[in-house]
Amino acid sequence: MMAFAGPAYLISVGYMDPGNWATDLDGGARFGYRLLWVLVMSNAMAILLQTLSARLGIVTGRDLAQACRETYPRRVNLALWLLCEIAIVACDLAEVLGAAIALNLLFHLPLLAGVAVTSFDTLLVLWFQKAGIRYLEAFILALIVTIAGCFTVEIVMAKPDYARVALGLIPIIDHRTLYTAIAMLGATVMPHNLYLHSALVQTRRIGRSTGEKKVACHYNLIDCVLALNGAMFVNGAILVLAGTVFFRAHKEVNEIQQAYTMLAPLMGTVLAAKLFGIALLASGQSSTLTGTMAGQIVMEGFLNIRVRPWLRRLVTRALAIIPAFIVIWMAGSHGTFQLLLLSQVILSLQLPFAIIPLLQFTNDPRRMGEFATGRRIRAMGWATAVVVLGLNMWLAGQSIRDWAAESGAYAPLVWTVSLAFCGGLLGLLAWITLQPWRERALSKLAGRGLPTLGVEEQTRELVTLQRYRRILVPLDHSRLDRLTLSHAAGLALRDGATLYLLHVEEGVTSQMYGSESSTAEVEAGRAYLDRLVASLSEMKIDVETAIRHGSRPRTEIVAYAREIGADLLVMGAHGHQKIKDLIFGTTIDPVRHALNLPILVVREPS
Repeated sequence: MMAFAGPAYLISVGYMDPGNWATDLDGGARFGYRLLWVLVMSNAMAILLQTLSARLGIVTGRDLAQACRETYPRRVNLALWLLCEIAIVACDLAEVLGAAIALNLLFHLPLLAGVAVTSFDTLLVLWFQKAGIRYLEAFILALIVTIAGCFTVEIVMAKPDYARVALGLIPIIDHRTLYTAIAMLGATVMPHNLYLHSALVQTRRIGRSTGEKKVACHYNLIDCVLALNGAMFVNGAILVLAGTVFFRAHKEVNEIQQAYTMLAPLMGTVLAAKLFGIALLASGQSSTLTGTMAGQIVMEGFLNIRVRPWLRRLVTRALAIIPAFIVIWMAGSHGTFQLLLLSQVILSLQLPFAIIPLLQFTNDPRRMGEFATGRRIRAMGWATAVVVLGLNMWLAGQSIRDWAAESGAYAPLVWTVSLAFCGGLLGLLAWITLQPWRERALSKLAGRGLPTLGVEEQTRELVTLQRYRRILVPLDHSRLDRLTLSHAAGLALRDGATLYLLHVEEGVTSQMYGSESSTAEVEAGRAYLDRLVASLSEMKIDVETAIRHGSRPRTEIVAYAREIGADLLVMGAHGHQKIKDLIFGTTIDPVRHALNLPILVVREPS
């Protein structure tokens, strides 16, 4: 159990982030215990979906984003990636606001300053990534224990009416509670966690046999149930605390800071407020760590692009900080609470685009083999998708009507834009939903079966020998030329290729007069190339030479490579770093980004 435990606890922190706090406080303060059933239902959905996500990663060795990339066309993957990125930014926005509010409550740091401070938690993320996954899991678990401990004390001090709490498990919903209920659903079942979980389970030594994978699935199910029920306890504790303290006292909560300041007088102790602030800070930091990992996994999975972790984190955090700054500047602390609620609604709206691919992949016996879900789990999964989609469509219709009613003469424009946008999203969702049936129909029409995607599929990769015909070798009249040419000449002899030797004159006269310049340096360069040609010709290698003039060798190399139609570029690297790069410039990186051909980089021995 200890060997497999961990991934679900990293996932669970996303189910108790500051966005959850806002929705639970809002629901408890406005409606008492009435929406407790939403938390229970959402948690049951989360356990089901996260278990399926873990099973996908264990059985196929692919996370959900990678499975989408291998199955859907590029345009569909780009759309799914963009929607998921919006969800991650919305989640990060909640974490920024939550951490800033906690710093404000505990240390009286202004909200704007708190938002700025949260940008530095990138360093914390990078440090834990270097330390290793187990250290990260241990730190997250410590934060979870802190949050749970704080609320255990809070609930004992609040003394809720447990009979009324039990009545909150009866499902009741109307137009008044719809927005908050959907925000609670989006805060609990977070779409990017489905991508993250399918990747995290692969950090364990699972094994390749069917028996080993069954063991891994079994213990990951236990891991999910324990971790997510712990998260439900925290969310339920926040809602029950708000229902007991604020609803009973007829105090509406419009911001998290208000809840903090009212806890002490209503509960008769300052300790309650301090525990609340500590738990909020722990919640924001723990969610930040997993949100960063989810962003990297989603980008790499959908786009097969790997960017440096600090850059990925910086971009995501910047996209979250900008709206946070604007809202705090214009609307103050009350605006932060509404922004938190909106961020969770955005998460809920993105959910179907993660749920439906997950259900299709885990239902597919070609992909999952004997681990494909049975009829009962399949029915529960699709029922979950229908409930989520139905609630989202209900909310969308209600919101569009409200916007149109408030826009006066612009109501037709609001309806047109809103319906076009919603229609595009529904069209994408319909395409994804019908994709397996369309694939089967096309296969039948073509008179062939579907390709096998079985778990133990053994494919034989055919490797062909690549031959080159035009090898370009830029020279700089240094000792590195001999090493570079030795590699290029070896390939030319093997393939019967022609070597194209290029030298770029960078002197002042060459920059000013171009090919008309005739200095001693230029003449020495021509003589140097002639000697190289004579030496290579003795080896029976065809050689062409060219001299170009200019201040930017990389531009001339790219232009000449395209001119001759080079199919291989062999370049020497002097190993300049940092200051030398600034002084002497860089050539290899700009060239490789500009040319779509193989490049062999020969490094000068140290």
